[in-house]
Amino acid sequence: MERYAESERTTRETKISASLKIDGTGLCEISTGIPFFDHMLTLFAVHGFFDLNLKAAGDIEVDYHHTVEDVGLVLGDILNKALNDRKGIKRYGFAQIPMDDALTSVAVDLSNRPYLVYNLPDMMDRQSGLFVNLFKEFFRAFINRAGMNLHVNVIYGANDHHVTESIFKAFSRALDQATAFDERITQVHSSKGIL
Repeated sequence: MERYAESERTTRETKISASLKIDGTGLCEISTGIPFFDHMLTLFAVHGFFDLNLKAAGDIEVDYHHTVEDVGLVLGDILNKALNDRKGIKRYGFAQIPMDDALTSVAVDLSNRPYLVYNLPDMMDRQSGLFVNLFKEFFRAFINRAGMNLHVNVIYGANDHHVTESIFKAFSRALDQATAFDERITQVHSSKGIL
C-alpha cells in the first residue's frame, strides 16, 4: 500500500496545493514565495525521505505568518491521510541534529493527541521577528492536523538560520523514524488498542 495523500486549501489569505509520499526518496518541488521557507521544507523532504510537492501563494506582502501557518495545516492534513489507520508504524521517533553552532533535539509521538513543546534559547525566544518564532506556528498547525505530539528543544545556538535548520532536520529525521514500519507491530502500537 502506497502511503500517499494530497490536498488543497484556499482561503482569502492563501491558496495551497500539496502532495506527500511518506515512503519516498526526498524528491521535492516546493514554492511558497518565501525562499527561506522553501529551503526549510526542502530539508524536511530530503532528510525525512519524503516526496513532497507543494505550491503556496499567500499574502506575503502583509506578513509571512498566514502562508507559513496554512502550509503547516495542509502538511498535517496530508500526513494524517497518508498514515491511514497508523497500524504497524513505530509511532515514536527521536533525533538530535547539529548545524554548526546549533544543536536541536526533537521527539515525535504519532499518538493522535496533539501537543507541542517548543523551547528556544532565551535570547531567541525574545526576538519576535526571527523565523524560529514564526515556525512555532507552522509546527503548531502541523501537529494539530496530523495528530502528533512534538517536542522541539533547541539545546543551544546563536544563529537563527542554523537553529531553524537544525530544527527542521531533526524534525524530519524523527518523523521518518515514527512513520517507519516495524514487522513486530501488526496493529496500532498502543496498550489501549487504539490511538
